[in-house]
Amino acid sequence: MSKAQTISAAASGTLTIGGDLTVNRMGYGAMRITGAGIWGPPADKAAALATLRRTVELDVSLIDTADSYGPKVSEELIAESLYPYPAGLAIATKGGWERPGPGQWTHNASPKHLTEALEGSLKRLRVDRIDIHQLHAPDNAVSFEASVESLAKLREQGKIRHVALYNVTREHIERARRIVPIVSVQNRYSFADRESDFIVDYCEQNDIAFLPWAPLGQAKEAHTAIKKVADELHATPLQVALAWLLKRSKVIVPIPGTSSVTHLEENVAAAGLEVPQAAYDRLSAVSHPPASLRG
Repeated sequence: MSKAQTISAAASGTLTIGGDLTVNRMGYGAMRITGAGIWGPPADKAAALATLRRTVELDVSLIDTADSYGPKVSEELIAESLYPYPAGLAIATKGGWERPGPGQWTHNASPKHLTEALEGSLKRLRVDRIDIHQLHAPDNAVSFEASVESLAKLREQGKIRHVALYNVTREHIERARRIVPIVSVQNRYSFADRESDFIVDYCEQNDIAFLPWAPLGQAKEAHTAIKKVADELHATPLQVALAWLLKRSKVIVPIPGTSSVTHLEENVAAAGLEVPQAAYDRLSAVSHPPASLRG
């Protein structure tokens, strides 16, 4: 059996999200299958489609995207490559940001925009209900409660299976949970960027999935530390970073993104990588000043 055939996201174990959505704990983030600046179509559409198809072959059962990735492009490619979707595949998307141009992101979490964004996602993904719909970010120009209430209403209408949050504080999570059950939270988090440490703990205590983005630290000392562990384990730094996340908490579902089949296989292979406790502790001690939340 070849190395590629033995790679499986199932090696990461499973997590049941929202009480009825069981996924393998190594997911896939579909932001990078778009063009430069997360804008427009990918430079190599065939490679992007092949990468998406390979995710399900590797037993990835959670794909994370957003209406603003492209915009629209990521969702369209997911449907083009995978529809009709295989049984057990969950797709999480987001609404609440608009895109005036490459590399540009502006807030719009008004109930009107969120409703329109949701309807657009349904059409592009060719589904009647979104498995997990995330508020892409709180909007200072709109009442946070109004934003969450609009998603709760769409859930009541059967258009959203589960409501989730992205780039939030613990206060946001608690305020949202007074309105609607929150099944997952997505913040920037890694072995070297632990600003959301206490949110991971909160999620674990409350059976809320945590989807970390930017799994590699940016500081020089972080890269030095992880390269040493990677060399010891005959793995790549990103594989070690992903394995650290899996070990950190049973509710963490990493969602590394790529537009390359080769890199996808490398990432998913981390599902079966065990980081020894001593190495885990060394990486856990690495930290650096947080950057602004965005992604």
